Order: sequence, then structure tokens, then C-alpha cells
Amino acid sequence: MIIQEVVGQRRGDRFYPDISGVARSYNFYAFEPARPEEGLVTLALGLGKTIVDGGIAWTFSPAYPKKPPPFDSVGELLKGTQTEFWAVNMGKPPAYDPSSETEYMVHASLAEAEADDALHLLASTYDPEGDRVLPGIGSRGPRILDFAPLLVQDQFPLNDLVKALLSTAETAVHAKVEIEFAITLQGRLGEQARVRLGFLQVRSMVVSDEVVDVTVQDLSDPRAIVASDRAMGNGTADDIQDIVFVLPKKFSPMHTPAIAKELESINRELRDQKRPFLLIGFGRWGSSHSSLGIPVEWSQVSGARAIVEATLPEMNVELSQGSHFFHNLSSFRASYFMVQHGRNFGINWDWLNLQPVVHETELIRHVRPADRISVLVDGRTARGVILSHSHE
Repeated sequence: MIIQEVVGQRRGDRFYPDISGVARSYNFYAFEPARPEEGLVTLALGLGKTIVDGGIAWTFSPAYPKKPPPFDSVGELLKGTQTEFWAVNMGKPPAYDPSSETEYMVHASLAEAEADDALHLLASTYDPEGDRVLPGIGSRGPRILDFAPLLVQDQFPLNDLVKALLSTAETAVHAKVEIEFAITLQGRLGEQARVRLGFLQVRSMVVSDEVVDVTVQDLSDPRAIVASDRAMGNGTADDIQDIVFVLPKKFSPMHTPAIAKELESINRELRDQKRPFLLIGFGRWGSSHSSLGIPVEWSQVSGARAIVEATLPEMNVELSQGSHFFHNLSSFRASYFMVQHGRNFGINWDWLNLQPVVHETELIRHVRPADRISVLVDGRTARGVILSHSHE
């Protein structure tokens, strides 16, 4: 048994850290100009459950902490900011429910965090008159949890501390690492401000050193079933013959819990048959928010050798960053493809719809082409392609 202190501080009937974080020393989702070996950091207000469950959090490269994620507009930024957080319930205990994972936790809003005086170093404010985002909460307006007072204004060297932890952990483990931490901020700026960081855990990442060359031209290969310039992983696989995909015309965020349940049954059957498969769906895989994607647990899709996360006009979300889900992906060396609609390359739906159907439900189709398919992911460039050898 391991007993570990929960990092945080009590605020009324809630106990939570100001910041929970996950950092990786290798980033399979590097955005220009960041490089994969420069890593990735994800921050959230409150308990780390938000990050672990693939909820809305703030991600950045520690090499470029002041560069914001690639939102198209302030409106997209407002939609993509964390608005709720998890805390330990310090008030009246609920009715006993041993099956509930969150029995002694509470979900609270950003407004409640501000009332707790927990946002002054974490948030920025949208100024609608000037159509701009101002670091801090000194003015009225919608709050954006972008940690700008720490990352842009450097009011505390958070990024330098995280980089030092990553470097030290890499040296100790002799491998690329993922770390988890939590921070409490007591008092306002100045001499009275106190910062406490709890270093919660470190684990090694599996980063393949196989050299795979996927060129820009390969993304337009006529044999391509899936092509992406935002692929996670590195390596090849040629033992896949089964393809399971969510039907795009039947997809709705309202159906994502039902999709997860149907996938669990298909995954179990294919795992029992020892048949690895390609999985294609929409929105964030592993998200705890059904409006952002399909809320699967890893065990429900664990037989997938390659997973595709696609967008639709009605499901156009940013990349997944759920910590534990992606740790499982890297541990099992599964590839992950991000495909945005409207690109010159993506998913060949015409080819998929011509393949022999093994099983079909209202929301999902399972097909089995005549020949196996090949998966190639170039971890140096984040380009990946899935090729058919029986292309029609």
C-alpha cells in the first residue's frame, strides 16, 4: 500500500491545488517551431483528474511557453478554456457509493475558483471592447485559464522548474519520461507569496528509435487509407486487417457514450481472436466530456494497433492530451493519427465503404479488406500514412 499526501489547500468546503500538471520530455504532437524532443506540458486548475480524463486543459511546449495553442480566434480560445475543476469534498459527506470514482470529490466552476481567490496567477481576461486578451484578472470580462501570469509575465519561474524536473528525471531513469506534479500558491505577489510544488510521480516513456521515412508526397499516395501530418508514435506495423470506424453520417456528440459501449464489445471480440485493428472516430478519444469526443477507457480500445482521431464541421476540437490514455498508447506502441477535415489528404471514405462488412451497428462499422494494411509513422516529422495493398 502506498499512502501519498494530496497536494493542495483548503478553501471552504473544497480542497485542491492551484495547478495540476503533466509534463513529457518527448512530444509526439509538436507544433512548429517546437521539436518533438523539446517536450510538452499540460496544466489545469484543481485536481489532476481533469488532465487524466482528457478534459480541457492548457498545453504548451516548454521551449516556447509564451506561444499559445493554435486557436483560430479569440472565440475558439474562449470555447477551449477550462471552465470547471475537480476538488476534494471537505463538506458534508455524500451517501456511501463504493462504485463511484468521484464519491468524495466535487466539480466546481471557474467563478467559484475566483471566489476562492485562486485565479490571480492563473488566468487572463478577455476585453470585448478591444477584442484582446489581457494577462491577469484585474479587469472585468470572461476569464481564460491560460496561466499567462506565470508563463508570459514570468511572475514565478514555473516553466524553468518543470524543465529542470524533466531533465533530472531523464538522467535518473535513462529514458524519456512523463512526470506529474501539483502546485499550491499561497498569498499574492510579493514577499508574502509562497509556492509549494509536489513532485507526484515519474515514469518512463517508450519512444521507438526505428527510422521511418514518410515524405510529404507519401501523404497523397493513391493507396493511402489515412494520411496525416500530425501523427503520434514512430515505427511501422503490417499485421492489421480489421478496420473499425464510426459512421460519419451517423455521428453526433449525443451518441458518443453509446459509441464507447459498442466499441468495448468489438474490441473484446477482436482481442480474443488476436486480431489487431485500425480504429477511426471523431473528436478526442478518451475524453471525459462527451461533447469533445468519445469517452472510452483504454480497456475499451486496447486491441487497436492504430487509432485515428478525425474532425467534422460539428466536431472540430483541438488535439487530445489525456495523460494516462496516451501513456498506454506509447507503452503498447500504438500509432495515433490526427486528421482534420477539409485537408488535401485525410481519410479515404470511398475506399472504406467498399470493403467487406464483418459487423455493423447503427453507429459503427467493422470491415475486413482482402489484404493486410501497412501503418507507417515518422516520429521525426509527425507524418504518418496507412496504406492499402488491395486498393480499388
